[in-house]
Amino acid sequence: MLYLIAGIVIFLGVHSVSIVSYEWRDRTAARLGPVAWRALYSLVALAGLALIFYGYGRARAAPIILYVPPLWIRDTMVMIMAFVFPILFAAYFPGLIRTVLKHPMLVAVKLWAVLHLLVNGSLADVVLFGSVLAWAVLDRISLKRRPVRPSPTAPPWKWNDAIAITLGFVVYVVLVAGGHAWLTGMPIVFTR
Repeated sequence: MLYLIAGIVIFLGVHSVSIVSYEWRDRTAARLGPVAWRALYSLVALAGLALIFYGYGRARAAPIILYVPPLWIRDTMVMIMAFVFPILFAAYFPGLIRTVLKHPMLVAVKLWAVLHLLVNGSLADVVLFGSVLAWAVLDRISLKRRPVRPSPTAPPWKWNDAIAITLGFVVYVVLVAGGHAWLTGMPIVFTR
């Protein structure tokens, strides 16, 4: 569990720099330069992600079960997850979805975390998905007090929503067809 917690702290910590002090983040990024800042940020985030994968895998070997969700929740979750990836892609393809949701990436992350909390009841699951959910809520709240930083997106275009939906469903199908099992070791489609 220690590796999992360390990974979460590192991964969410680097993603929380702007939540804690966007001024410091902007000064540091300007001092290092955009390429060096992105490289350092990415290396730290990847190290955290690697620790999360390793720690989560170890914690799954001897799980501490907090609750057991009913089977129907799993099926419902799989269906609702079909919306998460189009919402996520809408963050990068500005259109009506992005306009309505304002911060589609955070909406997708919150939905992903809640759905995973509903179907996974071990201590490691609650720590991982609960931490990500708490981070996304805090990040959304902090966006109200910090200036908007431009992010790389496709140019506005009438077909951006269709692109986001198509790409999202492609990712969803790949994950359901075996990608999730390959990435996490846990298949999405279970036999009963």
